[in-house]
Amino acid sequence: MRNIVFGSVLSLAVLLGGPALAQQSRPAPMVLSTTAFADGGQIPLEFTQAGASTSPELKWTNVPAGTQSFVLHVHDLDVSRDKTTDDQLHWLVWNIPGRATGLPADVPQGSPMSDGSLQLSASGPGYRGPGAPANGPMHHYTFELCALDTTLSLQPGADPFATRKAVIEAMQGHILGKAVYVGLFHRPQ
Repeated sequence: MRNIVFGSVLSLAVLLGGPALAQQSRPAPMVLSTTAFADGGQIPLEFTQAGASTSPELKWTNVPAGTQSFVLHVHDLDVSRDKTTDDQLHWLVWNIPGRATGLPADVPQGSPMSDGSLQLSASGPGYRGPGAPANGPMHHYTFELCALDTTLSLQPGADPFATRKAVIEAMQGHILGKAVYVGLFHRPQ
């Protein structure tokens, strides 16, 4: 009798408040942000190849439980490299410690970084600012942050695009959460 009453009360709670209760139990999605520019807005010159090409400060919140490391992937979606689906790599940072809540502005070139993270871009071991030409449309620069349940045992190779492919493949099956932030840019005329 006790199990029947409990089961009936539980069924009634699910019927009356199931979706609302389910919404309350879901963790908030991970959020990536910067004060350097609005999500979907124009990237200021100081963060581009037309300026100082310094990296913007990035922050993230609502990190999934169990996060061991982060991967930050910054790329230009509007470029098709060598007649392939590859786009332009502007920054890849992996093995950012799972306790991190962001990256400071103007991250120094070089790999490994002081916290043990590894970084590269199409032009070397560091951030490469947007550089879309002035005679075309605005390009979409996507900042993607993935929280992983592991750290990756990969070192930067001589070919940054092969390294990116290896990092992305190694991430498969380990992504706990993802956040995306987009900036627009083309060089001034």
